[in-house]
Amino acid sequence: MPISGPNQIHSAHGLQGPHGPRAKATPQTAAASQPSTIDQLDISPEAAQAADAGEVRTDRVADIRAQIAQGAYETPEKIDAALDRLLDEIG
Repeated sequence: MPISGPNQIHSAHGLQGPHGPRAKATPQTAAASQPSTIDQLDISPEAAQAADAGEVRTDRVADIRAQIAQGAYETPEKIDAALDRLLDEIG
């Protein structure tokens, strides 16, 4: 790297630096290198028991889903309360 003195200002450089060209991945190698992911839902025994016993408040669930869809569910107050509960739980 040449040093040109204190009066030379250069533009930002990429994070990868000025290295040689990288080999481009073919579709076969790109697909093979990425792990396959499968969505999975695990329901706790407590949640299953609550659902079976009719303890799930479907009206409340619908209300919260609507708030999430509108982008109004996560408020600073709710985030602070969740953080406080988390900190209390982990000590």
